[in-house]
Amino acid sequence: MRIAYDVTPLSHPRTGVGNYILGALRGMVEDAGGHELVAFGPVSIRGRKLLDEALAGLDVERRIVTVPFAHATRRAWGAVRHPVAERFVGRFDVLHFTDWMRPPQREGVRATMIHDLGPLHFPDRLHPRTVRMHTTNAREARNCDLVFVNSEFTASDVVERLGIPRGRVRVAYPGVSPAFTPDGPGFDAPFIFSTATDNWRKNLENLRLASELLGEEWPLINPVYDGQFSEDNLARFYRGASVFVYPSRFEGFGIPVLEAMRSGTPCVVSNHPSLDEASGDAAIRVDPESPQAIAAGIEEALERTDELIRRGFEHARAFTWTETGRAHLRGYADALS
Repeated sequence: MRIAYDVTPLSHPRTGVGNYILGALRGMVEDAGGHELVAFGPVSIRGRKLLDEALAGLDVERRIVTVPFAHATRRAWGAVRHPVAERFVGRFDVLHFTDWMRPPQREGVRATMIHDLGPLHFPDRLHPRTVRMHTTNAREARNCDLVFVNSEFTASDVVERLGIPRGRVRVAYPGVSPAFTPDGPGFDAPFIFSTATDNWRKNLENLRLASELLGEEWPLINPVYDGQFSEDNLARFYRGASVFVYPSRFEGFGIPVLEAMRSGTPCVVSNHPSLDEASGDAAIRVDPESPQAIAAGIEEALERTDELIRRGFEHARAFTWTETGRAHLRGYADALS
């Protein structure tokens, strides 16, 4: 197969979506078995540097176009539906695009990825641009031969909310970078760590209230997490923390939970069902709307540290980017058969 894989989100500081795209691409490279992988997309001049750094060392063909006003260009390409992707990428068997653009194509399998439908569930809570982008992608997904998701929860959500037949939806769980390990430098002082942001879904406000209930003995470390951290720096926070807390109100999967578990850190996680697969039976689950419940969960995790570390590490080790890549390749092959 010749697979054209959209990498445009890698032209921005990486958060969950970018990490998934890069991890899945690396997994496909490891298991390519003679398949041709083509990384493509129009990106900005400044974003080109980030993209090149992300793809460094990966054995993929690159068809990257540097353009001014890249976001507007991507949107216009999908709206105008011209020219077809083959003009830039050449012949392909599969075209896989992201939620940032919807390139037209002449032939081949059309595939996309839906990480979650949060913007459709909570349009009043999120930025209008985010809602528009996700709504457009959800609409376009109905026309795809193949829709990847990162959990069974999201698969069911896509089938129910978008009406896409289950046979066209494939679950490709995320993996965990080898940077996340219990071995390596950490911190000596006890603290609670979280990657939660001010985004309403991430629920930082209730975590801060929970931290206040615990007092100064257990300070909350919550640096501005916007993709600027290197994996090594983030891993240092994970393994140095006494507890990792992920109080999100809604997720597609919840990769940071796996990262913390692989770093040997006990986890306290929202009990919303969107986080069931990331947590398994290896985390303390709490009501994200209750600061008191979050604080109690942290206290329980501190009492069960050794048990939670063991269970978390066993749970997280099953998630690898190699298997993510294989799931993509299997999906493409099935769609072509």
